[in-house]
Amino acid sequence: MTLVSTNWLNENLNNVKIIDASWHLVKNRNGFEEYNKEHIENAIFFDLDKNSNQKKDFPHGHFLPSLNDHEKALSGMGILNTDRIIFYCYSDLISSCRAWFQFIYFGHNPRLVSVLNGGMKKWKIERRRVTNLKTKINPSNYKARENKNMIKIKSQIEENIKKKEFTVLDARSRNRFLGLEPEPRPGIKSGSIEGSKSMPLNKIVNAEDNTFLDTKKLRDIFDLSQINSNKIVMSCGSSVSAATLALAYSLINDDYIPKIYIGSWTEFGKK
Repeated sequence: MTLVSTNWLNENLNNVKIIDASWHLVKNRNGFEEYNKEHIENAIFFDLDKNSNQKKDFPHGHFLPSLNDHEKALSGMGILNTDRIIFYCYSDLISSCRAWFQFIYFGHNPRLVSVLNGGMKKWKIERRRVTNLKTKINPSNYKARENKNMIKIKSQIEENIKKKEFTVLDARSRNRFLGLEPEPRPGIKSGSIEGSKSMPLNKIVNAEDNTFLDTKKLRDIFDLSQINSNKIVMSCGSSVSAATLALAYSLINDDYIPKIYIGSWTEFGKK
């Protein structure tokens, strides 16, 4: 199951590895500082910035790390290849989905990775237990393998503008997509990829608790945008919320293998 409920996690706290993957676009919030103040019991922090390849030319992007770096990071976190993993976050971008995508990309069994529906926001609304105690970690020897079919790079996006072999779906706000408001990252122009479609993240989640809409509503929203095939590539600002779209679409399409334009608009819109 791709999503688990707060009730399910509460009953299985000791049977899974829990990973806090909180990341915030706004500068006044820091995921790691918040984790140190409070987190779900036994949770380990996954730093999205440190576990990305933030290229020199794109310091605000979230390109994937090398296979070796990913193995080192997960080994340091004590993750085993056989672990049942639950990701959560306290981010409005639902950054836990990016960690979910990254683990699948690097070969963790998709049946063993899930996202907590509603994350820390719903967990706290329900007044469930949190702690600031440090989680004990026993280093492991994690082995990864890449599935490069899950990502697209800039040259493939540019080629697709002409060939139109797949649809790019953009998770940024409608005004950012239309170029009506500036990008939050310096050096990035406004606008969107030619031929792409807009599906703002806030259209697929419930604002009050960050849970995903039910599958019927999700299907209606994707159908309304004429998104009903497997030839869909998700994009956003730096490929974080793109993963949230990918997870949402996988909830209504069992045959869909998540695909993301990993450079997203941070790369494509560079001035």
